[in-house]
Amino acid sequence: MKKKSPFLKILGSIILLGIGVFIGKSFFGQNNVETVPIPSTIKYRNIGLKNDTIEVASNRAFTGKIIEVRKGSSIQDAVKEANPGDLIRVYPGTYSENVYIDKDDISLQGVVIKGEWPTLDGKKEINDAFLYSGNGILIENFKIINYKGNGIMGQAGNNFIIRNNWIIDTGVYGIFPQYGKNGLVEHNVLSKIADAAIYIGMCDNVDVRHNEVFDNVAGIEIENSRHCLVENNYAHNNTGGLLAFVTPGLPIKTTFDVILRNNFVINNNHENFGAPGSTVSGIPSGTGILIMAADDVIVENNIITGNNNTGITIVDLATGAPKANDPNSEGNPDRVVILDNIMFNNGNDPTGEIKAIILTQLDTKGPDIFAYGGGTGSTIRDKNKFRTFGLDGYGVAQITDTEHIVTMMTPSPVPPRSVSKEELGELTYYGVCAGCHAFGTRLIGPPTEILQAIHHDNPQGIVDYITAPKNLREDYPEMPPQNYLSEEAKMAVAEYILSLKH
Repeated sequence: MKKKSPFLKILGSIILLGIGVFIGKSFFGQNNVETVPIPSTIKYRNIGLKNDTIEVASNRAFTGKIIEVRKGSSIQDAVKEANPGDLIRVYPGTYSENVYIDKDDISLQGVVIKGEWPTLDGKKEINDAFLYSGNGILIENFKIINYKGNGIMGQAGNNFIIRNNWIIDTGVYGIFPQYGKNGLVEHNVLSKIADAAIYIGMCDNVDVRHNEVFDNVAGIEIENSRHCLVENNYAHNNTGGLLAFVTPGLPIKTTFDVILRNNFVINNNHENFGAPGSTVSGIPSGTGILIMAADDVIVENNIITGNNNTGITIVDLATGAPKANDPNSEGNPDRVVILDNIMFNNGNDPTGEIKAIILTQLDTKGPDIFAYGGGTGSTIRDKNKFRTFGLDGYGVAQITDTEHIVTMMTPSPVPPRSVSKEELGELTYYGVCAGCHAFGTRLIGPPTEILQAIHHDNPQGIVDYITAPKNLREDYPEMPPQNYLSEEAKMAVAEYILSLKH
Protein backbone atom coordinates (compact mmCIF):
# COMPACT_ATOMS: atom_id res chain seq x y z
CA MET A 1 0.00 0.00 0.00
CA LYS A 2 1.38 3.40 -0.95
CA LYS A 3 0.55 6.73 0.66
CA LYS A 4 0.16 10.03 -1.10
CA SER A 5 1.51 13.41 -0.06
CA PRO A 6 -0.33 15.23 2.79
CA PHE A 7 -0.32 18.30 0.55
CA LEU A 8 -3.11 16.79 -1.51
CA LYS A 9 -5.26 16.39 1.60
CA ILE A 10 -4.96 20.11 2.28
CA LEU A 11 -5.62 20.99 -1.34
CA GLY A 12 -8.61 18.67 -1.43
CA SER A 13 -10.10 20.23 1.69
CA ILE A 14 -9.85 23.69 0.16
CA ILE A 15 -11.53 22.56 -3.02
CA LEU A 16 -14.36 20.93 -1.09
CA LEU A 17 -15.34 24.37 0.20
CA GLY A 18 -16.59 25.11 -3.30
CA ILE A 19 -19.25 22.42 -3.19
CA GLY A 20 -21.87 24.68 -1.63
CA VAL A 21 -21.54 27.22 -4.41
CA PHE A 22 -21.57 24.43 -7.00
CA ILE A 23 -24.79 22.94 -5.64
CA GLY A 24 -26.58 26.23 -5.12
CA LYS A 25 -25.93 27.53 -8.60
CA SER A 26 -26.48 24.22 -10.33
CA PHE A 27 -29.78 23.11 -8.86
CA PHE A 28 -31.81 25.88 -7.29
CA GLY A 29 -30.95 29.04 -9.15
CA GLN A 30 -34.31 29.52 -10.91
CA ASN A 31 -36.98 28.72 -8.33
CA ASN A 32 -38.51 32.20 -8.32
CA VAL A 33 -39.17 32.69 -12.02
CA GLU A 34 -42.78 33.40 -12.91
CA THR A 35 -42.42 32.91 -16.64
CA VAL A 36 -40.45 30.27 -18.46
CA PRO A 37 -38.98 30.81 -21.90
CA ILE A 38 -39.67 28.49 -24.77
CA PRO A 39 -37.00 25.78 -24.61
CA SER A 40 -34.07 26.54 -26.84
CA THR A 41 -33.27 23.80 -29.30
CA ILE A 42 -30.06 21.91 -28.78
CA LYS A 43 -26.81 23.23 -30.17
CA TYR A 44 -25.05 20.02 -31.09
CA ARG A 45 -21.30 20.22 -30.69
CA ASN A 46 -18.62 18.42 -32.60
CA ILE A 47 -17.03 15.74 -30.48
CA GLY A 48 -13.51 16.85 -29.69
CA LEU A 49 -13.94 20.55 -30.51
CA LYS A 50 -14.24 23.10 -27.74
CA ASN A 51 -16.00 26.04 -29.32
CA ASP A 52 -17.47 25.07 -32.67
CA THR A 53 -21.20 24.50 -32.96
CA ILE A 54 -23.05 23.21 -35.95
CA GLU A 55 -26.33 24.77 -36.95
CA VAL A 56 -28.65 21.94 -37.90
CA ALA A 57 -32.14 21.77 -39.28
CA SER A 58 -33.68 21.35 -35.83
CA ASN A 59 -32.26 24.69 -34.65
CA ARG A 60 -35.17 26.60 -36.11
CA ALA A 61 -37.47 29.09 -34.42
CA PHE A 62 -40.27 27.59 -32.36
CA THR A 63 -43.39 27.29 -34.51
CA GLY A 64 -45.45 24.77 -32.55
CA LYS A 65 -48.46 25.23 -30.33
CA ILE A 66 -48.22 25.95 -26.60
CA ILE A 67 -50.62 23.85 -24.51
CA GLU A 68 -51.05 24.90 -20.89
CA VAL A 69 -51.90 22.48 -18.08
CA ARG A 70 -53.06 23.87 -14.76
CA LYS A 71 -54.05 22.34 -11.45
CA GLY A 72 -57.04 20.07 -11.90
CA SER A 73 -56.24 19.25 -15.52
CA SER A 74 -54.46 16.19 -16.95
CA ILE A 75 -50.97 16.19 -18.43
CA GLN A 76 -51.79 13.03 -20.38
CA ASP A 77 -54.76 14.76 -22.01
CA ALA A 78 -52.40 17.50 -23.16
CA VAL A 79 -50.06 14.88 -24.65
CA LYS A 80 -52.97 13.37 -26.56
CA GLU A 81 -53.81 16.81 -27.95
CA ALA A 82 -50.21 17.69 -28.86
CA ASN A 83 -48.61 17.31 -32.27
CA PRO A 84 -44.89 16.99 -33.01
CA GLY A 85 -43.18 20.28 -32.27
CA ASP A 86 -45.63 21.40 -29.57
CA LEU A 87 -44.75 22.61 -26.07
CA ILE A 88 -46.76 21.49 -23.04
CA ARG A 89 -46.40 23.86 -20.08
CA VAL A 90 -47.45 22.47 -16.70
CA TYR A 91 -48.15 24.93 -13.88
CA PRO A 92 -47.78 24.31 -10.13
CA GLY A 93 -50.15 21.78 -8.62
CA THR A 94 -50.25 18.08 -7.82
CA TYR A 95 -50.82 15.64 -10.66
CA SER A 96 -51.27 11.95 -9.79
CA GLU A 97 -50.96 10.21 -13.12
CA ASN A 98 -48.78 8.27 -15.50
CA VAL A 99 -47.79 10.28 -18.57
CA TYR A 100 -46.93 8.29 -21.70
CA ILE A 101 -45.42 10.12 -24.70
CA ASP A 102 -45.43 8.08 -27.90
CA LYS A 103 -45.07 11.03 -30.29
CA ASP A 104 -41.90 12.68 -31.58
CA ASP A 105 -40.64 16.17 -30.74
CA ILE A 106 -42.82 16.88 -27.72
CA SER A 107 -41.53 19.24 -24.99
CA LEU A 108 -42.91 19.01 -21.45
CA GLN A 109 -41.90 21.96 -19.33
CA GLY A 110 -42.83 22.60 -15.73
CA VAL A 111 -43.36 26.21 -14.68
CA VAL A 112 -41.87 26.90 -11.23
CA ILE A 113 -43.44 29.96 -9.59
CA LYS A 114 -41.97 31.36 -6.37
CA GLY A 115 -40.67 27.97 -5.33
CA GLU A 116 -43.88 26.09 -6.17
CA TRP A 117 -43.27 23.18 -8.54
CA PRO A 118 -45.63 21.16 -10.70
CA THR A 119 -45.53 17.88 -8.77
CA LEU A 120 -46.27 14.39 -10.04
CA ASP A 121 -47.22 12.30 -6.99
CA GLY A 122 -47.66 8.57 -7.54
CA LYS A 123 -48.95 8.08 -3.96
CA LYS A 124 -47.14 4.71 -3.99
CA GLU A 125 -49.97 3.44 -6.18
CA ILE A 126 -48.81 4.38 -9.70
CA ASN A 127 -45.77 2.74 -11.23
CA ASP A 128 -44.22 5.39 -13.48
CA ALA A 129 -44.43 9.17 -13.77
CA PHE A 130 -43.15 9.74 -17.32
CA LEU A 131 -42.68 7.05 -19.97
CA TYR A 132 -41.57 8.12 -23.42
CA SER A 133 -40.98 6.16 -26.61
CA GLY A 134 -40.97 9.17 -28.90
CA ASN A 135 -37.85 10.83 -30.28
CA GLY A 136 -36.79 14.38 -29.52
CA ILE A 137 -38.45 14.44 -26.08
CA LEU A 138 -37.74 17.20 -23.53
CA ILE A 139 -38.80 16.83 -19.87
CA GLU A 140 -37.77 19.63 -17.51
CA ASN A 141 -38.72 21.43 -14.29
CA PHE A 142 -40.85 18.78 -12.54
CA LYS A 143 -40.94 17.45 -9.00
CA ILE A 144 -41.65 13.71 -9.06
CA ILE A 145 -42.36 11.76 -5.86
CA ASN A 146 -43.77 8.50 -4.51
CA TYR A 147 -43.92 6.28 -7.59
CA LYS A 148 -43.39 2.52 -7.45
CA GLY A 149 -41.40 1.96 -10.64
CA ASN A 150 -39.59 4.87 -12.29
CA GLY A 151 -39.55 8.64 -12.28
CA ILE A 152 -38.69 9.17 -15.95
CA MET A 153 -38.12 6.20 -18.26
CA GLY A 154 -37.22 6.30 -21.93
CA GLN A 155 -38.04 3.36 -24.15
CA ALA A 156 -35.89 3.47 -27.28
CA GLY A 157 -36.33 7.20 -27.90
CA ASN A 158 -33.42 9.14 -29.43
CA ASN A 159 -32.35 12.80 -29.03
CA PHE A 160 -33.71 13.23 -25.49
CA ILE A 161 -33.19 15.95 -22.88
CA ILE A 162 -34.02 15.40 -19.20
CA ARG A 163 -33.08 18.34 -17.01
CA ASN A 164 -33.88 20.42 -13.94
CA ASN A 165 -36.08 17.79 -12.29
CA TRP A 166 -36.39 16.96 -8.60
CA ILE A 167 -37.04 13.23 -8.14
CA ILE A 168 -37.60 11.58 -4.76
CA ASP A 169 -38.55 8.01 -3.84
CA THR A 170 -39.75 6.80 -7.24
CA GLY A 171 -39.09 3.11 -6.74
CA VAL A 172 -36.53 1.26 -8.82
CA TYR A 173 -35.05 4.01 -10.99
CA GLY A 174 -35.14 7.78 -10.98
CA ILE A 175 -34.11 8.70 -14.53
CA PHE A 176 -33.77 5.73 -16.86
CA PRO A 177 -33.27 6.27 -20.59
CA GLN A 178 -33.06 2.81 -22.13
CA TYR A 179 -31.83 1.92 -25.60
CA GLY A 180 -31.67 5.54 -26.71
CA LYS A 181 -29.05 7.46 -28.60
CA ASN A 182 -27.88 11.04 -28.26
CA GLY A 183 -29.16 12.36 -24.95
CA LEU A 184 -28.54 14.90 -22.22
CA VAL A 185 -29.31 14.40 -18.51
CA GLU A 186 -28.40 17.50 -16.51
CA HIS A 187 -29.21 19.61 -13.45
CA ASN A 188 -31.43 17.00 -11.79
CA VAL A 189 -31.60 16.18 -8.07
CA LEU A 190 -32.48 12.60 -7.10
CA SER A 191 -32.73 10.75 -3.80
CA LYS A 192 -34.16 7.63 -2.12
CA ILE A 193 -34.04 5.45 -5.24
CA ALA A 194 -33.84 1.69 -4.59
CA ASP A 195 -31.63 0.87 -7.58
CA ALA A 196 -29.99 3.63 -9.64
CA ALA A 197 -30.88 7.30 -9.37
CA ILE A 198 -29.64 7.93 -12.92
CA TYR A 199 -29.40 4.77 -14.99
CA ILE A 200 -28.09 5.03 -18.55
CA GLY A 201 -29.02 1.61 -19.91
CA MET A 202 -27.94 0.28 -23.33
CA CYS A 203 -27.52 3.81 -24.69
CA ASP A 204 -25.01 5.59 -26.91
CA ASN A 205 -23.72 9.17 -26.91
CA VAL A 206 -25.10 10.50 -23.63
CA ASP A 207 -23.88 13.37 -21.42
CA VAL A 208 -24.72 13.25 -17.69
CA ARG A 209 -23.80 16.59 -16.14
CA HIS A 210 -24.39 18.78 -13.09
CA ASN A 211 -26.69 16.37 -11.24
CA GLU A 212 -26.89 15.73 -7.50
CA VAL A 213 -27.59 12.16 -6.37
CA PHE A 214 -27.76 11.12 -2.73
CA ASP A 215 -29.37 8.54 -0.41
CA ASN A 216 -29.69 6.02 -3.27
CA VAL A 217 -28.24 2.56 -3.79
CA ALA A 218 -26.41 3.59 -6.97
CA GLY A 219 -25.90 7.25 -7.73
CA ILE A 220 -25.12 7.33 -11.47
CA GLU A 221 -24.87 4.08 -13.41
CA ILE A 222 -23.57 3.63 -16.96
CA GLU A 223 -24.60 0.09 -17.84
CA ASN A 224 -24.03 -1.69 -21.16
CA SER A 225 -23.67 1.74 -22.79
CA ARG A 226 -21.08 3.39 -25.00
CA HIS A 227 -19.71 6.91 -25.52
CA CYS A 228 -20.85 8.54 -22.27
CA LEU A 229 -19.55 11.60 -20.41
CA VAL A 230 -20.28 11.83 -16.66
CA GLU A 231 -19.12 15.26 -15.55
CA ASN A 232 -19.57 17.81 -12.75
CA ASN A 233 -21.96 15.69 -10.71
CA TYR A 234 -22.21 15.52 -6.92
CA ALA A 235 -22.65 11.93 -5.68
CA HIS A 236 -22.84 11.61 -1.91
CA ASN A 237 -24.24 9.21 0.67
CA ASN A 238 -25.21 6.54 -1.84
CA THR A 239 -24.15 2.92 -1.46
CA GLY A 240 -22.04 3.43 -4.58
CA GLY A 241 -21.40 6.83 -6.14
CA LEU A 242 -20.54 6.37 -9.83
CA LEU A 243 -20.70 3.04 -11.68
CA ALA A 244 -19.62 1.94 -15.14
CA PHE A 245 -20.15 -1.74 -15.76
CA VAL A 246 -21.46 -4.60 -17.83
CA THR A 247 -24.51 -6.54 -16.73
CA PRO A 248 -24.46 -10.01 -18.29
CA GLY A 249 -27.52 -11.32 -20.08
CA LEU A 250 -28.60 -8.06 -21.70
CA PRO A 251 -28.87 -7.70 -25.49
CA ILE A 252 -26.08 -5.10 -25.60
CA LYS A 253 -22.95 -6.86 -24.31
CA THR A 254 -20.44 -4.04 -23.78
CA THR A 255 -19.70 -0.83 -21.93
CA PHE A 256 -16.88 1.27 -23.35
CA ASP A 257 -15.65 4.81 -24.03
CA VAL A 258 -16.81 6.39 -20.77
CA ILE A 259 -15.31 9.48 -19.13
CA LEU A 260 -15.86 10.12 -15.40
CA ARG A 261 -14.58 13.66 -14.97
CA ASN A 262 -14.76 16.57 -12.52
CA ASN A 263 -17.22 14.89 -10.16
CA PHE A 264 -17.54 15.12 -6.38
CA VAL A 265 -17.72 11.53 -5.07
CA ILE A 266 -18.03 11.91 -1.33
CA ASN A 267 -19.09 9.78 1.67
CA ASN A 268 -20.93 7.11 -0.28
CA ASN A 269 -21.55 4.91 2.73
CA HIS A 270 -25.32 4.37 2.70
CA GLU A 271 -26.55 0.90 3.55
CA ASN A 272 -27.54 -1.12 0.50
CA PHE A 273 -31.34 -1.35 0.26
CA GLY A 274 -31.48 -2.81 -3.26
CA ALA A 275 -33.81 -5.68 -4.12
CA PRO A 276 -32.27 -8.92 -2.81
CA GLY A 277 -30.58 -10.84 -5.61
CA SER A 278 -30.41 -7.89 -7.99
CA THR A 279 -27.10 -6.76 -9.46
CA VAL A 280 -26.92 -3.59 -7.38
CA SER A 281 -27.66 -5.49 -4.16
CA GLY A 282 -24.06 -6.69 -4.40
CA ILE A 283 -22.52 -3.21 -4.32
CA PRO A 284 -20.61 -2.85 -1.04
CA SER A 285 -21.48 0.16 1.05
CA GLY A 286 -18.62 2.63 0.93
CA THR A 287 -17.93 2.39 -2.81
CA GLY A 288 -16.91 5.65 -4.46
CA ILE A 289 -16.49 4.57 -8.10
CA LEU A 290 -17.05 1.04 -9.40
CA ILE A 291 -15.79 -0.13 -12.80
CA MET A 292 -16.82 -3.70 -13.58
CA ALA A 293 -15.89 -5.28 -16.93
CA ALA A 294 -16.14 -1.90 -18.68
CA ASP A 295 -13.49 -0.98 -21.24
CA ASP A 296 -11.81 2.32 -22.09
CA VAL A 297 -13.02 4.15 -18.99
CA ILE A 298 -11.14 7.34 -18.07
CA VAL A 299 -11.29 8.63 -14.49
CA GLU A 300 -10.07 12.21 -14.32
CA ASN A 301 -9.99 15.18 -11.96
CA ASN A 302 -12.59 13.90 -9.51
CA ILE A 303 -12.64 14.60 -5.78
CA ILE A 304 -13.08 11.18 -4.17
CA THR A 305 -13.11 11.14 -0.39
CA GLY A 306 -14.79 9.63 2.65
CA ASN A 307 -15.85 6.39 0.92
CA ASN A 308 -15.34 3.77 3.60
CA ASN A 309 -14.70 0.73 1.39
CA THR A 310 -12.63 2.11 -1.49
CA GLY A 311 -12.30 5.23 -3.58
CA ILE A 312 -12.16 3.39 -6.93
CA THR A 313 -12.84 -0.33 -7.41
CA ILE A 314 -11.97 -2.05 -10.70
CA VAL A 315 -13.03 -5.68 -11.07
CA ASP A 316 -13.95 -8.28 -13.66
CA LEU A 317 -17.29 -10.10 -13.87
CA ALA A 318 -15.90 -13.19 -12.18
CA THR A 319 -15.23 -11.06 -9.10
CA GLY A 320 -18.08 -8.55 -9.23
CA ALA A 321 -20.90 -10.76 -10.52
CA PRO A 322 -19.81 -14.37 -9.93
CA LYS A 323 -23.33 -15.79 -10.36
CA ALA A 324 -23.80 -14.25 -13.80
CA ASN A 325 -24.02 -16.58 -16.76
CA ASP A 326 -23.49 -15.05 -20.18
CA PRO A 327 -20.82 -16.58 -22.41
CA ASN A 328 -21.18 -13.69 -24.86
CA SER A 329 -20.13 -11.01 -22.36
CA GLU A 330 -16.37 -10.39 -22.26
CA GLY A 331 -15.85 -10.02 -18.55
CA ASN A 332 -12.60 -8.07 -18.14
CA PRO A 333 -12.08 -4.32 -17.62
CA ASP A 334 -9.56 -3.40 -20.31
CA ARG A 335 -7.67 -0.15 -20.96
CA VAL A 336 -8.91 1.70 -17.87
CA VAL A 337 -7.07 5.02 -17.46
CA ILE A 338 -6.69 6.73 -14.07
CA LEU A 339 -5.51 10.33 -14.49
CA ASP A 340 -5.05 13.02 -11.85
CA ASN A 341 -7.71 12.85 -9.13
CA ILE A 342 -7.85 14.10 -5.55
CA MET A 343 -8.34 11.10 -3.27
CA PHE A 344 -8.03 10.96 0.50
CA ASN A 345 -9.70 9.48 3.56
CA ASN A 346 -11.08 6.46 1.69
CA GLY A 347 -11.08 2.86 2.93
CA ASN A 348 -11.61 3.60 6.62
CA ASP A 349 -13.95 0.63 7.09
CA PRO A 350 -13.53 -1.92 4.27
CA THR A 351 -16.02 -4.76 4.01
CA GLY A 352 -16.39 -8.19 2.46
CA GLU A 353 -13.78 -9.45 0.02
CA ILE A 354 -11.82 -6.21 0.06
CA LYS A 355 -11.48 -6.38 3.83
CA ALA A 356 -10.32 -9.99 3.61
CA ILE A 357 -7.75 -9.20 0.94
CA ILE A 358 -6.42 -6.18 2.81
CA LEU A 359 -6.01 -8.28 5.94
CA THR A 360 -3.69 -10.58 4.00
CA GLN A 361 -1.47 -7.52 3.55
CA LEU A 362 -1.39 -7.06 7.34
CA ASP A 363 -3.41 -3.87 6.98
CA THR A 364 -6.90 -2.81 8.05
CA LYS A 365 -7.38 0.31 5.95
CA GLY A 366 -8.78 -0.01 2.46
CA PRO A 367 -7.12 1.61 -0.54
CA ASP A 368 -7.96 4.62 -2.64
CA ILE A 369 -7.78 2.36 -5.71
CA PHE A 370 -8.46 -1.38 -5.66
CA ALA A 371 -8.09 -3.56 -8.76
CA TYR A 372 -8.73 -7.29 -8.82
CA GLY A 373 -9.22 -9.89 -11.52
CA GLY A 374 -8.51 -9.83 -15.23
CA GLY A 375 -8.03 -7.04 -17.73
CA THR A 376 -5.21 -5.71 -19.90
CA GLY A 377 -3.82 -2.40 -21.09
CA SER A 378 -4.81 -0.28 -18.08
CA THR A 379 -2.70 2.70 -17.02
CA ILE A 380 -2.43 5.31 -14.28
CA ARG A 381 -0.86 8.75 -14.26
CA ASP A 382 1.01 8.32 -10.95
CA LYS A 383 0.23 5.34 -8.75
CA ASN A 384 2.57 6.62 -6.03
CA LYS A 385 0.15 9.44 -5.17
CA PHE A 386 -2.47 7.06 -3.77
CA ARG A 387 -2.98 4.04 -1.56
CA THR A 388 -3.38 1.24 -4.09
CA PHE A 389 -3.84 -2.49 -4.35
CA GLY A 390 -3.62 -4.65 -7.47
CA LEU A 391 -2.11 -2.06 -9.81
CA ASP A 392 1.23 -3.77 -10.35
CA GLY A 393 0.33 -4.50 -13.97
CA TYR A 394 -0.76 -0.94 -14.73
CA GLY A 395 1.45 1.09 -17.03
CA VAL A 396 2.01 4.84 -17.06
CA ALA A 397 -0.82 6.77 -18.71
CA GLN A 398 0.20 8.37 -21.98
CA ILE A 399 -2.41 11.13 -21.83
CA THR A 400 -2.68 13.94 -19.29
CA ASP A 401 -6.30 15.02 -19.69
CA THR A 402 -9.42 14.83 -21.87
CA GLU A 403 -9.93 18.57 -22.16
CA HIS A 404 -10.37 18.32 -25.93
CA ILE A 405 -13.51 16.21 -25.48
CA VAL A 406 -16.38 18.56 -24.68
CA THR A 407 -19.30 16.21 -25.22
CA MET A 408 -20.17 12.68 -26.24
CA MET A 409 -23.34 13.79 -27.98
CA THR A 410 -23.38 13.60 -31.74
CA PRO A 411 -22.75 16.70 -33.87
CA SER A 412 -26.33 16.60 -35.15
CA PRO A 413 -29.52 14.78 -34.15
CA VAL A 414 -29.57 11.10 -34.98
CA PRO A 415 -32.46 9.78 -37.07
CA PRO A 416 -35.55 8.54 -35.24
CA ARG A 417 -35.72 4.80 -34.93
CA SER A 418 -37.55 3.24 -37.84
CA VAL A 419 -39.10 -0.06 -36.88
CA SER A 420 -40.29 -2.68 -39.31
CA LYS A 421 -42.93 -5.20 -38.32
CA GLU A 422 -40.23 -7.86 -38.12
CA GLU A 423 -38.15 -5.71 -35.73
CA LEU A 424 -41.02 -4.69 -33.45
CA GLY A 425 -40.58 -7.53 -30.96
CA GLU A 426 -36.83 -7.04 -30.64
CA LEU A 427 -37.09 -3.26 -30.23
CA THR A 428 -39.85 -3.58 -27.64
CA TYR A 429 -37.76 -6.08 -25.69
CA TYR A 430 -34.69 -3.82 -25.83
CA GLY A 431 -36.60 -0.66 -24.98
CA VAL A 432 -39.13 -1.93 -22.43
CA CYS A 433 -38.26 -5.34 -21.00
CA ALA A 434 -34.47 -5.49 -20.79
CA GLY A 435 -34.26 -2.96 -17.98
CA CYS A 436 -35.68 -5.55 -15.59
CA HIS A 437 -35.17 -8.92 -17.31
CA ALA A 438 -31.89 -10.40 -18.54
CA PHE A 439 -30.91 -13.84 -19.78
CA GLY A 440 -29.11 -15.84 -17.09
CA THR A 441 -28.95 -12.92 -14.65
CA ARG A 442 -31.36 -11.58 -12.08
CA LEU A 443 -32.05 -7.87 -12.37
CA ILE A 444 -35.34 -6.54 -10.98
CA GLY A 445 -37.59 -9.19 -12.47
CA PRO A 446 -37.09 -12.91 -13.13
CA PRO A 447 -34.46 -13.91 -15.70
CA THR A 448 -35.77 -14.35 -19.23
CA GLU A 449 -35.33 -18.13 -19.22
CA ILE A 450 -37.74 -18.37 -16.27
CA LEU A 451 -40.34 -16.51 -18.33
CA GLN A 452 -39.74 -18.99 -21.13
CA ALA A 453 -40.24 -21.93 -18.78
CA ILE A 454 -43.49 -20.49 -17.39
CA HIS A 455 -44.99 -19.52 -20.76
CA HIS A 456 -43.51 -22.21 -23.00
CA ASP A 457 -45.20 -22.07 -26.45
CA ASN A 458 -47.81 -19.66 -25.07
CA PRO A 459 -47.09 -16.07 -26.17
CA GLN A 460 -50.67 -15.10 -25.34
CA GLY A 461 -49.91 -15.93 -21.71
CA ILE A 462 -47.15 -13.32 -21.72
CA VAL A 463 -49.46 -10.81 -23.43
CA ASP A 464 -52.13 -11.33 -20.79
CA TYR A 465 -49.62 -11.03 -17.97
CA ILE A 466 -47.92 -7.83 -19.13
CA THR A 467 -51.33 -6.26 -19.73
CA ALA A 468 -52.57 -6.98 -16.18
CA PRO A 469 -49.74 -8.44 -14.08
CA LYS A 470 -50.22 -10.09 -10.71
CA ASN A 471 -47.46 -10.43 -8.18
CA LEU A 472 -47.11 -14.22 -8.00
CA ARG A 473 -43.70 -14.40 -6.32
CA GLU A 474 -42.76 -12.80 -3.02
CA ASP A 475 -39.07 -12.72 -3.97
CA TYR A 476 -39.71 -10.29 -6.86
CA PRO A 477 -41.42 -6.88 -6.84
CA GLU A 478 -44.71 -6.31 -8.60
CA MET A 479 -44.37 -5.71 -12.32
CA PRO A 480 -45.98 -2.52 -13.67
CA PRO A 481 -48.63 -3.08 -16.36
CA GLN A 482 -47.50 -2.47 -19.92
CA ASN A 483 -51.03 -1.93 -21.21
CA TYR A 484 -50.02 1.25 -23.05
CA LEU A 485 -48.30 -0.95 -25.63
CA SER A 486 -50.28 -1.83 -28.73
CA GLU A 487 -51.62 -5.36 -29.05
CA GLU A 488 -49.27 -5.86 -31.98
CA ALA A 489 -46.25 -4.80 -29.90
CA LYS A 490 -47.26 -7.00 -26.95
CA MET A 491 -47.61 -10.09 -29.11
CA ALA A 492 -44.39 -9.31 -30.98
CA VAL A 493 -42.37 -8.97 -27.77
CA ALA A 494 -43.95 -12.11 -26.29
CA GLU A 495 -42.90 -14.13 -29.32
CA TYR A 496 -39.44 -12.56 -29.21
CA ILE A 497 -38.97 -13.45 -25.53
CA LEU A 498 -39.86 -17.08 -26.22
CA SER A 499 -37.38 -17.19 -29.11
CA LEU A 500 -34.38 -15.86 -27.16
CA LYS A 501 -31.34 -18.04 -26.64
CA HIS A 502 -27.91 -17.38 -25.19
